[in-house]
Amino acid sequence: MDHYLLCISIIWITTLISSGSAIRCYQCSSDENKTIDSCGAYESFDSNANPLVDCMSEDAVSSGTFCYKSIQQGPRGFIWDGRWRTVIRRCAQVTETGVNWGCAWGYRENGVYWEECYCAKDGCNAGNSLVIGKSMFLLTCLSTFTVLLLSIL
Repeated sequence: MDHYLLCISIIWITTLISSGSAIRCYQCSSDENKTIDSCGAYESFDSNANPLVDCMSEDAVSSGTFCYKSIQQGPRGFIWDGRWRTVIRRCAQVTETGVNWGCAWGYRENGVYWEECYCAKDGCNAGNSLVIGKSMFLLTCLSTFTVLLLSIL
């Protein structure tokens, strides 16, 4: 029982050390402007045109502790407000699919492909890949080390 208390204490302390400020994410939606691709639905995402938003500020559409990126793409010939692909980037509080780091994807009944990605590093919802933060890496290393240490004892 003492080993589990030690493990939980290490994880808690690591979380306190790494949570000094609010996360900053890109915030945009391809639904905002149907004539200009400002969110990277068809062209490369322009991080200069979309500044980072502090997820705990009034500027954030939704407050949160994660960055979120959603892609929806219709099947060939599917017309969706004149477009076949939408992208949303914003802050998120709770993951809707249970994924805390990484992406989940699937197909809806109408054939629309969807992908939702969550990450916890400043600006991590900019591109196609997710970048692991130093605090997440440290937490993973400490947890692994603690489990190995407890298995030896």
